[in-house]
Amino acid sequence: MLSHVTVGVSNFDRAMAFYTPLCAELGLRHRFTEDQDGRRWSGWMPAGADRPLFIVTTPLDGAQVAGNGNMVAFLAGTRGMVDRVHAVALASGGIDAGLPGIRPEYHVDYYGAYFRDPDGNKLCIACHAPE
Repeated sequence: MLSHVTVGVSNFDRAMAFYTPLCAELGLRHRFTEDQDGRRWSGWMPAGADRPLFIVTTPLDGAQVAGNGNMVAFLAGTRGMVDRVHAVALASGGIDAGLPGIRPEYHVDYYGAYFRDPDGNKLCIACHAPE
């Protein structure tokens, strides 16, 4: 369904320090890091596929405003992965936006956690499988 998701960041090196361990814990493999005319960007993809890509980049226009109401949600295969990814996010400079736990208002098996990257972009890690 998705080709790629892109998140704008104000400090590329700080973003890489945050997203590299996060994507590793998710089992995503690093595909590229490039510098194109001063615009830096990096992308990760699933281990067994070329898409979708998750990309972090400095914005083309140089402006950075974290989206209000926007969120990227990563899929976890287990609830333990939700816990681990949330912990890695916080240890890598992220800000807690919702501890791991059941969210029955979404559905009976929804287990998720929320956090913000160092630029304020909201992220989620969610498991939809029963315990």
